Amino acid sequence: MRTNKDRLVMISVQGTIVKPEHTGRHAVAHDGKPFMLPGTGGITYNVKVGDPVFGWAADHVEPGVSTILDQEKRDSGPNRGYNFYACIGNEARVVTGDAKGAKGIVTGHHGGAEHVLVDFPDEVLEKLTMDDKILIKSFGQGLELLDYPDVHVYNIDPNLFEKLGIEEKDGKLFVPVVAVVPSYLMGSGIGSTSMGTGDYDIMTADQDALKEHGLLNLRFGDIVYIKDHDNSYGRCYRKGAASVGVVIHSDCKYAGHGPGVTIFMTSAKPLIEPVLNPDANIGKILKIGRYREQG
Repeated sequence: MRTNKDRLVMISVQGTIVKPEHTGRHAVAHDGKPFMLPGTGGITYNVKVGDPVFGWAADHVEPGVSTILDQEKRDSGPNRGYNFYACIGNEARVVTGDAKGAKGIVTGHHGGAEHVLVDFPDEVLEKLTMDDKILIKSFGQGLELLDYPDVHVYNIDPNLFEKLGIEEKDGKLFVPVVAVVPSYLMGSGIGSTSMGTGDYDIMTADQDALKEHGLLNLRFGDIVYIKDHDNSYGRCYRKGAASVGVVIHSDCKYAGHGPGVTIFMTSAKPLIEPVLNPDANIGKILKIGRYREQG
């Protein structure tokens, strides 16, 4: 597949580890039940790419290390820039502390929280502290498919994109995915124009619908196809459109929420087709998270 990979720029961005926040009070779930659980931020030691997104005693939990540039000014230009520049599959490197020099991989953006998520080996997680800084070699925004001008690509390192196993046939792109998500299950994030900095959620209040579409076994890092959704210039329903993304955070209890998906490929026209493949997970492709070879 012809791309403009050779014309993209690689620019460093640097963040720090997010300090977890909480009200200390109960919130209310979609079924009316109160809950008070851990959420986003911090160094998450036991939740990784490759783990199930359902079943955790948590809400919006992020696998691995959650990072940010400015926790006090999430909507500032520099913090937005940190989120925009960092792409799934980019190399991240610890530049301070006992883990200095250790390398990891960006696994997604979490919108609203404005976090960039990074996977590191266990031995690195044990050395990291909340004060450590992480430098990312950002590379990927601006990627174009030269023979498919109506297909837009965001948020993914070209080197990872080339490993996804996408096939060209009859003017269409056939993408390996773990599951197909119907348009009506997409919730929080619809209407947003921040396709380059965030995600949006698969709603999970209807368990029967999830079971019907094979979504109850989703894992962090899974690649999914969202039917009839266009992310070209904003997140919206459009008959015949398609979007493809990576599952980046866990299930959530709020109405309209659920596992988050960072989109990396979309078209308003019927040019992208799903090919079901249980191995379509960035963890398996990059050998990170639960799929990392232990030394």
